[in-house]
Amino acid sequence: MDAAEQNHLLPKKKKSETEDDKRRKRIVAGSLLKAVVRPGGGDSSPKDADQIIYHCTVRTLDGVVVESTRSECGGRGLPIRDVLGKSKMILGLLEGIPTMHKAEIAMFKMKPEMHYAEKDCPVSAPGNFPKDDVLHFEIELLDFAKAKARSHHQNQDALIASDDLGVIKKILNEGEGWESPREPYEVKAWISAKSGDGQVILAPKEEPYFFTFGKSEVPKGLEIGIGTMARKEKAVIYVRKQYLTESTLMHIAQDLEEVHFEVELVHFIQVRDMLGDGRLIKRRIRDGRGEFPMDCPLQDSRLSVHYRGMLLNEDKTVFYDSRIENGDQPLEFSSGEGLVPEGFEMCTRLMLPGEIALVTCPPDYAYDKFPRPPGVPEGAHVQWEIELLGFETPRDWTGLDFQSIMNEAENIRSTGNRLFKEGKFELAKAKYEKVLREFNHVNPQNDDEGKVFGDARNMLHLNVAACLLKLGEWRKSLETCNKVLEAKPGHAKGLYRRGMAYMAGGEYEDARNDFNMMIKVDKSSEADATAALLKLKQKEQEAESKARKQFKGLFDKKPGEITEVGSERRGETRTIEEVDETKDNDGYDEETQEEENTTTVSTERKRKWSEKAWPILKNVKVQIGIQLCVALLGVYIFQFVSARFT
Repeated sequence: MDAAEQNHLLPKKKKSETEDDKRRKRIVAGSLLKAVVRPGGGDSSPKDADQIIYHCTVRTLDGVVVESTRSECGGRGLPIRDVLGKSKMILGLLEGIPTMHKAEIAMFKMKPEMHYAEKDCPVSAPGNFPKDDVLHFEIELLDFAKAKARSHHQNQDALIASDDLGVIKKILNEGEGWESPREPYEVKAWISAKSGDGQVILAPKEEPYFFTFGKSEVPKGLEIGIGTMARKEKAVIYVRKQYLTESTLMHIAQDLEEVHFEVELVHFIQVRDMLGDGRLIKRRIRDGRGEFPMDCPLQDSRLSVHYRGMLLNEDKTVFYDSRIENGDQPLEFSSGEGLVPEGFEMCTRLMLPGEIALVTCPPDYAYDKFPRPPGVPEGAHVQWEIELLGFETPRDWTGLDFQSIMNEAENIRSTGNRLFKEGKFELAKAKYEKVLREFNHVNPQNDDEGKVFGDARNMLHLNVAACLLKLGEWRKSLETCNKVLEAKPGHAKGLYRRGMAYMAGGEYEDARNDFNMMIKVDKSSEADATAALLKLKQKEQEAESKARKQFKGLFDKKPGEITEVGSERRGETRTIEEVDETKDNDGYDEETQEEENTTTVSTERKRKWSEKAWPILKNVKVQIGIQLCVALLGVYIFQFVSARFT
């Protein structure tokens, strides 16, 4: 039995019942009758999720017109456009229209419960509408087409471009590829427009219309629709009043309820705001080969490019041209290693082979953090014209034996180590993390391979922890070290790295425990542990000194002088907030100190108060930070003042 037959025999999932399904169950025989006035064409009828366009005229049984969309019957001549299963409709039309064919005219005789007198009818009756009468609804089905949300590689006739059905697109001719324009792409398209009753309100021009996506240069609804189109696609975009905004394309009359735009998307230029703030812009000049972004060098790769660098001055001064100054030899570099300016690499990763792009770059992503070429002043905004000739992706590990995989991993780790030594901690971390991701798909076959693999993975985790520590993320560094220590609690290097993370976070007691544990589990690490303990002691002394400076003299005031402390503190150059920035380096050993006799004279209590309070304050500060500690000081001050006056 083949797969198709097996799937056919599988039990089908029961479709959940919709509100419209529940409404249909309440239909009573004889409450809705249909008579065909003019047959339609074809065999197909509209179904749920189809867009339907129809004229509707409502009459009493005596033939008096109650309301109509037709101009000859007093209406505006604008047909109704709904989506079956999504638009709110009276029950009689919800049940009756799916029985019709395109261009058919039918008369539906409805009892009140089939139109606006239905219990909990989702549509409100127009004013003075005879909702309790039996009525005739004459319907002409002008057109219908699919209107589901469009997905890539799916051929559909139409799509709903907005949740409220205010913008619906009907595809006339399929386009090429799947990429669609978005802000701030530059778009070229043929555009014409008619009102809902067929009057031309925007005639075709001799040249395609050019606009920038996201700049309100076309009505909002039209832009929403075009944002779903592919290159060379042709479509009709139905836009209702709420999406008909003013633009340079056309004036919107007040009485326009709906506009039908016929659009052919000629071309669009990919323009990407790389940082989201308009400073680093990549503008595609020539299309490349392949599909975006699947065929771009998104991974770390070996790239080959030609480029020309220009200053953003009036003369567009060229400071480098690889075709001239490099003997027509392209620049070759490995991405992910900081070998070119950051803005340059960010943009080339989003290029297709053969593509030419114009990149406008601010100084902090150009040469302010990178060796500047001759002729490029500090703080210069630059522009690069880049052609991606090609690229080589990293070697695929699939099918490699264990030793080959470990060799590849070591090569990448060595690159990460080099980047770490160069101070490029983010790039180094990315290299280590790349190998760790690849390790998720590696399965050692025996104990020896398992040990080699486990050691390599632990080393990579600790390398990541070292990078995080350099980047000031000591908590994440701590979590990464725990991954190693959970698997191997006595890992000396793991204890050392975690101890350093604790020390960076001011968790001095935890750091001391890890350094002491190093000596117990591995005597050969005693020198490193001893050096770390010495550094820890220095850190504690520095933290204590800072804290003592912070509160110096605070308890030496006479009772009447307590209120002056705040004014003196305001005169100092460092604020509480500034001190709080150093809290990750603050921490203390556990200290004990005997308290003085509480019955001594008040002068002795005043003299010794700071000494008695200090150990308590110090431990509080370690646990909850300096800001809460300052708040607690207020409590102690209050208690001290109260004691002096009681």
